[in-house]
Amino acid sequence: MLGDVHVFCEKHDIVELDMEEAYVNPKKRRQVTGITNKHHYQADCFNDFFDWLVQELDNMFSEASSNLLVFSSDLSPRDSFCDFNLDNLMLAKLYPQDFDSGDLRDLDKNLHLYIANVRTDDSFSNIATITDLSKKMVQTRRHIMYPLFCRLLKLVIVLPIATAIVERCFSAMKLVKTNLRSRLSDDSLSDEVICYVEKEEMKKVTNDQVVEYFMAQRKRMY
Repeated sequence: MLGDVHVFCEKHDIVELDMEEAYVNPKKRRQVTGITNKHHYQADCFNDFFDWLVQELDNMFSEASSNLLVFSSDLSPRDSFCDFNLDNLMLAKLYPQDFDSGDLRDLDKNLHLYIANVRTDDSFSNIATITDLSKKMVQTRRHIMYPLFCRLLKLVIVLPIATAIVERCFSAMKLVKTNLRSRLSDDSLSDEVICYVEKEEMKKVTNDQVVEYFMAQRKRMY
């Protein structure tokens, strides 16, 4: 990054600050700081900014969502699975309905065998996304050879979407369940939330269909 700044300054005839010189506090010029310009901009400015950025991301994403992002990155096929981390991939323990105790016991061997196999296959060398990886697995029939890894891959692909849908539903509930409607029954609340979340599907329902359905009800609420 400093190299880019140096090139930019030379191109536009901008006086460049010597990073090895002593830093001078503009508010207290007579006070000796004991640090260089490079240390000031790197530690006090650059690192502080990234700390703030990480904190903002932590506030935006829940712990479960963050774990899913880490989990997904560990399966990334970029650079011959350089990010492969077996400890993080064992997050499958949190989903006993998909991986029972026997599957978890065999998953360790299955993952090691799979990684060792694909790293020696040139057809996997140019793959960069999990989506392309899943397609290549089917094309090479490796989804049959490594069924546990294939199931783990499906879990990684589906979970972010499912999590987003659940979070969207809870957000919809906050909007629908207002103070004026706090006495709604669970069934009525569920119906309204479904209408709010599935907006595109509800657009296909005509007014005539709603009237016909309402008139066919024995007990009607006006």
